[in-house]
Amino acid sequence: MHFLILSQYFLPETGAPQIRLAATIRELRHLGHQVEVVTALPNYPTGQIFADYRGHFYQKENWEGVPVHRVWMYAAQGAGIKRLLNYFSFMLTALWGLLKAQKPDYLFVESPPLFLGITGYVCAKWWRVPFIFNVADLWPDTVKALGLMHEGFALRIAEKLERWLYRKANYVTVVTESVRQILINEKQVPAHKVLLLPNGVDTQLFQPQPADAAFRASLGLPEDKHLILYAGTHGYAHGMEVILQAAQLLTETNVLFLCVGGGSDKARIQQLCEQKALKNVLFWDSQPPELIARLYSLALAGLSTFRDSKWLECTRPAKTLPIMASGKPVLFSSAGEGAQLVAEAQAGIVVAPGDDKGLANAVRRLINDPAYATQLGNNGRAYVEKHLQWSKVVASWLLELST
Repeated sequence: MHFLILSQYFLPETGAPQIRLAATIRELRHLGHQVEVVTALPNYPTGQIFADYRGHFYQKENWEGVPVHRVWMYAAQGAGIKRLLNYFSFMLTALWGLLKAQKPDYLFVESPPLFLGITGYVCAKWWRVPFIFNVADLWPDTVKALGLMHEGFALRIAEKLERWLYRKANYVTVVTESVRQILINEKQVPAHKVLLLPNGVDTQLFQPQPADAAFRASLGLPEDKHLILYAGTHGYAHGMEVILQAAQLLTETNVLFLCVGGGSDKARIQQLCEQKALKNVLFWDSQPPELIARLYSLALAGLSTFRDSKWLECTRPAKTLPIMASGKPVLFSSAGEGAQLVAEAQAGIVVAPGDDKGLANAVRRLINDPAYATQLGNNGRAYVEKHLQWSKVVASWLLELST
């Protein structure tokens, strides 16, 4: 089969969608399928087109044997009119990239942004091929619940577009069982159309490693600190204030929170950290997965957070899985399906979203009971090896697609 992937985000950008798509493509090729990608000139999370790609409208390159068609779009970050221009510009220019690609057997469209589904539908209709709409996030429900979009004309249009895309798609792919049930039971999407493609993890890249003192020293990380690593998007939905509040409660301990990544809320969180004059929180820019894997070898635990929201409870944060695969305990400040996963795997400590005292106490427990921390890490590694390796995830999805 020939799969054509349409996504606004792709490597060399960093982030969960980019990593998830790259892993899916590798597995599809390993299974003998042909893949092409149409995407934007890389610009996330800085909101500026990367230096090597500036000055081009269209650029074709080869990524691990996969043709990648890149087109210009209006680069921007944050919210508001600039972000809408960002989305709408790629919705239009992506047509040029699609015209450069071969006719596929399946057109796979990554969302959000929701509007890209229009482009995907039009081209799938033209080619007369099945349209797979991949819902990585229940937009606009999530942004509405978080107060980032209010009742009005724009929200009504977004909700109508969402329903229209669910009707027109041949298949709707989701990342969690909770979202599948919402689509079937609340949004009336026929059950046979809704396929599960959950987040997986590269268990070769992320695996238990001994701590490397020389590597730690080269990064300027102090030897006497227990490192708590948050590696992923710094967005409003992640409620990273809880990290700062927990850090404030842990100033008397030798704990250092290292937050690695980018996102629309990073500047605000950094400013809040400065206002609190916290010395036990560091912020780094996004780093390649290979470096993140080595950072976990230095960490006491990995951290994942989300705000308190019904719609966020449907997610299973991708950043949780590399923590488990690296044999480190998960500190999970959220609820819902992600919390159930950590609890089922006995891979970490779950606290309620926004519970800074609970998070601080969880850190203290790991420090005071190294054997317990080790056992949690071992449990997580065993769980992902059994259930969430990318090879198993993609093979299961393809089986659903073919039946």
